[in-house]
Amino acid sequence: MIWDFAFTFEVIPSLLQGLLVTIQLTLIGYSIALTLGLLIAVVRRVPYVGSIVHFVMEFIRTTPLIIQLVFVFFLLPASYALPVVGPVPITAFTVGVVVLGVHYAAYTAEVYRSGIEGVAKGQWEAARALSLPTTRTWGAVVLPQAIRKVIPALGNYLISMFKDTPLLFAIGVAELLTRAQRVGSESFRMMEAITLVGLLFLLVSIPSAIVIRRLEKRYAAV
Repeated sequence: MIWDFAFTFEVIPSLLQGLLVTIQLTLIGYSIALTLGLLIAVVRRVPYVGSIVHFVMEFIRTTPLIIQLVFVFFLLPASYALPVVGPVPITAFTVGVVVLGVHYAAYTAEVYRSGIEGVAKGQWEAARALSLPTTRTWGAVVLPQAIRKVIPALGNYLISMFKDTPLLFAIGVAELLTRAQRVGSESFRMMEAITLVGLLFLLVSIPSAIVIRRLEKRYAAV
């Protein structure tokens, strides 16, 4: 099959729209993963409650992401009725971004946990000796040191999430791969569409990987 350059330039705008959706999914989902993962890491240190949270996170980590996406999407109703606002639709994008965020929160929580456990015991003892409140101990002593150490590892999960977004085709999210499949099936030219998908993923992934490698070098001695 000969490469059709005219067709390539024709479908690029549609694929770029799909890339925009993919980036939105990644950034919003990653924000959820970072925030929820930190909360989980802190809660896991609470007796009894921590054991339950650990079990739930293990279940999420050992379950395929695509299964979670399909299960949640078809389990939820099409919309929720809110007072005054009325019916609020639950879109595939919303389900996808939340499931992505929760799934990766199970991994970022472990990263945060390793960072928290890496804080020297003397730091905790010094905080207690100064009678610092718990919130002050976590916010001013523990977390600033812990998060600084795990920034490179957290960055790796950003790239992983970006590469997992094509799984959202299973619930109909019009991300990059889904748009390419639609374009290819309508025109019977899959080679150009799928090749462009690979190139666009590389266009975003490679610069991101370079930034993360620099972060690793910068914080390696921390």
